Amino acid sequence: MMKLLNLFITSSKPVVEILLITIVGFYLALDGVNLLGQDARKYLNNIVFYVFSPSLIGSRLADSVTYESLVKMWFMPVNVLLTFIIGSLLGWIVIVITKPPSHLRGLIVGCCAAGNLGNMPLIIVPAICKERGGPFGDPENCQKYGMGYVALSMAMGSVYIWTYVYNLMRVLNSPIETQPSIESNYDTCKVPLIPSKEEEDNQKAGRWDRIKRRIVSLSEKVNLRTIFAPSTIAAMIALVIGLITPLRKLIIGNGAPLGVLQDSVTLVGDGAIPAMTLIIGGNLLKGMRSSGMKKSTIVGVLVARYILLPISGVLIVRGAYKLDMIPSEPLYQFVLLIQYAVPPAMNLGTITQLFGAGESECSVIMLWTYALASVSLTAWPTFFMWLVA
Repeated sequence: MMKLLNLFITSSKPVVEILLITIVGFYLALDGVNLLGQDARKYLNNIVFYVFSPSLIGSRLADSVTYESLVKMWFMPVNVLLTFIIGSLLGWIVIVITKPPSHLRGLIVGCCAAGNLGNMPLIIVPAICKERGGPFGDPENCQKYGMGYVALSMAMGSVYIWTYVYNLMRVLNSPIETQPSIESNYDTCKVPLIPSKEEEDNQKAGRWDRIKRRIVSLSEKVNLRTIFAPSTIAAMIALVIGLITPLRKLIIGNGAPLGVLQDSVTLVGDGAIPAMTLIIGGNLLKGMRSSGMKKSTIVGVLVARYILLPISGVLIVRGAYKLDMIPSEPLYQFVLLIQYAVPPAMNLGTITQLFGAGESECSVIMLWTYALASVSLTAWPTFFMWLVA
């Protein structure tokens, strides 16, 4: 019982850190202060998107990932992808049950699919590693390897958000094509009982034209340019630097000739965590003032993210361990498990701004999911540490 209590206290400290910074962001967004109003949040969000997040991902990933560690962590990209796929399926179930307006379908699926694999694990894992007598051994080694796991997790999460989730939301938010008129349906029925060969060829050509139009329509809905979002590019560059030994020796490390580049990028990237958390606080105020979101939809998202998704994570990660697909290292398994228990990604707010639809509803969902994250990110990590220790 005492061990479980100690684990609970350990997991609660990073959550308190998040809450304190979130409260500051909430205060700065108040009308009387107005230092983090709607325009300020939009500009800060752009700075995070184009500068802070890529710098954070690039510096952490290049510093901690080598060929050997990447081979060891091969299951993590698969695991992150599974969180997105399972979450999107749960989101679709929420849509079927709660029947929200059509323009909110992409938002709901996105909130269930994309977890905050950025600042949440970056705060939780180091805070747990700092605890003396923690479940993951020596604090220094825990910090070193833990940040490597989190960096790869964050990079893969960014890639999947701007490829899989962005385009999924784009397709779901697109208006449904109008159905053909009654007259056109009637005209298509006026065909002879025995069509001629010319008519058969025309039908085949028309069918092929329809297939081509559908492919073109789908390709227009899927924005391939988002594959090369700033965070994705930063992850690719960091992997190249980390995996190519001459480049790594040139840039990474205390004695590296170009080590000042790594130090500069790290310095800029360190601003990502407080900036993103302040934006969370400011968006929570907006969520309190917004209305029109069905309670059943909010409850559905909460159940999907904080109950069903973590349970599926336990089954997948522990199953992979039993099948010898992942090593027995407790910290590595803990990071894999925590990927299933985090709240929705803050990048969803950026995506809704880009689409110009669902911004206020996104703030409402963020309000409730992040308000209850203090419970989820305390209870589930406590259970995960007990499970893997």
